[in-house]
This record gives sequence, structure tokens and C-alpha cells, in this order.
Amino acid sequence: MASKVTSRTRRAQRTRARIRTLGAVRLTVHRTPRHIYAQLVSPEGDRTLAVASSLDAELRKDHKATGNVDTATAVGRLIAKRGKAAGVEAVAFDRSGYRYHGRVRALAEAAREGGLKF
Repeated sequence: MASKVTSRTRRAQRTRARIRTLGAVRLTVHRTPRHIYAQLVSPEGDRTLAVASSLDAELRKDHKATGNVDTATAVGRLIAKRGKAAGVEAVAFDRSGYRYHGRVRALAEAAREGGLKF
């Protein structure tokens, strides 16, 4: 029987293989119970173009609790802002095998509102 982590990484590998064929910039998400992280990765996978997380100083002063939907929304807005500054318009959403629900969904919707297309 596969463990929870093994199943999630297997789902993530399938998604990443599909995104690799598209040749798009990836908006990848990682979440822990306490924090959420987002980064824009180049199509080749060798460079990180922009990073945002619930650990950023500019978010920490406004959000005391970091493992909630409000903070994930703020991280989504921040990654969109930093991505636009880096010249990224369109991305492929890599949810890293997590369900499109809760914090992952909030981050994605905020990034779309911030101007990233996916």
C-alpha cells in the first residue's frame, strides 16, 4: 500500500511530465501545515524566476497566522506581482500533487487576479 507522500509525489510527477511537454513556465506550490510557498520555474527547470512564501517579511507583518487561506491569497498576489516584474505573463500551474482545494486554490485564484494567465 502506497503512503500518502508517495501517492502525492507520483501525482506530481505525472503533472510535471505533462507541463514539460508544453514548455511553459511553471507556477509550483508547496504547502506545509504552517506555511505555503510558491515559485516560478523556467521551462527548462534550471532557474527560479520568482519566489514568494508565507515567510516573506512583507507578508509576516500583516498576517500573524501563516497556515490559512488569507495568507495563501496574499502569497498568490505576491507571486503574480513578482512574476510580472520578471516578465512572466503565462504559466502552467503545478500543484505538486495537492488537491485543488483550500489554500492551493486560494493561491491560484489570487495569482490569476494578479495577472498571471493559466
